[in-house]
Amino acid sequence: MKKIILNFENKGKNFQELVQEAFNKDLLNFLVSEKTFKEFEKIERVTLYSKNLDLNSDKQVYMDRKKLLEILAKGDIEKSLGFYVEIKTKEDERKIIELSKTGQIDFVIVSASDWKIIPFENLIAEMHANDTDLIAQVDDVKEAELMLKTLEIGVDGILMEPKDVNDIVALKNLVHSSFKIDLTVAKVISIESISEAERVCVDTSSLLNAGEGMLIGSTAMGFALVHAEVFETQFVSSRPFRVNAGDVSAYILVPDDNPDNIYRTNYLSELKGGKRVIVVNTKGEGRIVSVGRVKIETRPMLRFELEAIKDNLKIPLSCICQNAETIRLVGVDGKAKSVVDIKVGDEILVHIGPGATHFGTAIKETIIEK
Repeated sequence: MKKIILNFENKGKNFQELVQEAFNKDLLNFLVSEKTFKEFEKIERVTLYSKNLDLNSDKQVYMDRKKLLEILAKGDIEKSLGFYVEIKTKEDERKIIELSKTGQIDFVIVSASDWKIIPFENLIAEMHANDTDLIAQVDDVKEAELMLKTLEIGVDGILMEPKDVNDIVALKNLVHSSFKIDLTVAKVISIESISEAERVCVDTSSLLNAGEGMLIGSTAMGFALVHAEVFETQFVSSRPFRVNAGDVSAYILVPDDNPDNIYRTNYLSELKGGKRVIVVNTKGEGRIVSVGRVKIETRPMLRFELEAIKDNLKIPLSCICQNAETIRLVGVDGKAKSVVDIKVGDEILVHIGPGATHFGTAIKETIIEK
């Protein structure tokens, strides 16, 4: 996930309002100064960055490269260290890349007041495989979006001083849409009725939108996009927080704490209130939501066998859904289609998975699921 660091070094008139909104949006990385450090010192949820090395911040931001190199040479580093630099020349760019390749610093915050795109393209290309985070200092949300998407990979995070609460809301929305999951088409090969099974409804603490759902699969080979219950019907009111996801043994995509991976899998039976899951729209744009509760009940089900094509190979996948009109998969046109109306030969949106997994994490091992 991309990192958002809010610059709270200054205490303006709307300081408390901005801080409260940051907490509301779960943006908890703050750059602080001697003026503002005490406001956050005793709050365990936050991660504090500071250029003032005398403060007991979580992340120390060095502005003097020579001093930073001296500390690194001594070793015995107890704090998370980073470097702040304004890039003006090609030599500045080279020094940043050299520092990142040492593996001794956790992040570099880069400000570029003149040339912006080209230096960051170069840095992203050189640093994307390193463990050092590349953080771009930006002036506004538009520039933040540009940095997060440069060279498609984007920077690892941004540092910005919010001017009002709308900036914080917009930044949170950028993070929500900052990762993408590839969707493709799979054809329905067969449909089987299951007289009863334990079905899982995932109720989130967020409102879901038309076009959004969760990726569910009986095997790690692939996942069908199961649409949220956002539609009003003649007999049932909408449940815009709910995805009637599948049976207890199915996999669901959840966020991975490993920054190298977008997701891992959980079984639906493992979910409970407080867990986080990934919601995806028909364009493959993903966001993370929290589970409010999970409902497991016995219901009649339908098992869909599907087939997708990847690299000229046929990929078999399957999913099990409750046999009811309100449960919908998503067609190639992006429209939700009730499972009771889906026929053999129809095509639906799916995500091709990693194949073998171990405790939800993709591994390079031969595992047969069928």
